[in-house]
Amino acid sequence: MVRLSLSHRLILVRHGETDWNREGRLQGGQDIPLNALGRRQAAEAAGRLKELEPAYAGLDYIASPMQRARETMDILRGELALPAGAYQTEDRLRELTFGEWEGFTWRDIRKAEREQAHLRERDKWGFVPPGGESYRMLAERVRPVLEGLARETVIVSHGGVARAVLALVGAVSPREAAMVEIWQGKLLVVAGNRADWV
Repeated sequence: MVRLSLSHRLILVRHGETDWNREGRLQGGQDIPLNALGRRQAAEAAGRLKELEPAYAGLDYIASPMQRARETMDILRGELALPAGAYQTEDRLRELTFGEWEGFTWRDIRKAEREQAHLRERDKWGFVPPGGESYRMLAERVRPVLEGLARETVIVSHGGVARAVLALVGAVSPREAAMVEIWQGKLLVVAGNRADWV
């Protein structure tokens, strides 16, 4: 994979928690709303952004169009007293789709689809779930979005998208990216080929 060089700092926010996150269910393309903790995490992310970048009002803001990401962005901007809805949505920032596996837990899948689950464990980056997409496919979907960023940008999206970004900029290898924990309520600040949690 050709490494992507970002000319501007990128601030990534994973959407806040949903009930499916709490239950360990694969959400993927399912439009699940935030729960109470998720709404608090969105507000926490706003506080962290305010500390990180006092000139936050001058940044660009882009969100995945999925409900949990837009709700996180709306709360974050509300906490920062920024105009409601004055941000872009980008369809290519949707979460990785798990196809037929969505709604199930990994425990369910390991039990019902043992061979497929084993194949995924061997190659999390390249494995394509039935009817879904791989992290490799997701990275190619996200790459043009990153290449088109004109200046420092806050992106509210998903765990899979953050993993793809980490691999694209070379912060970690694709193999490692597929296993990185992506936190809710924190900021992942990407500059050059470095990525740090704030």
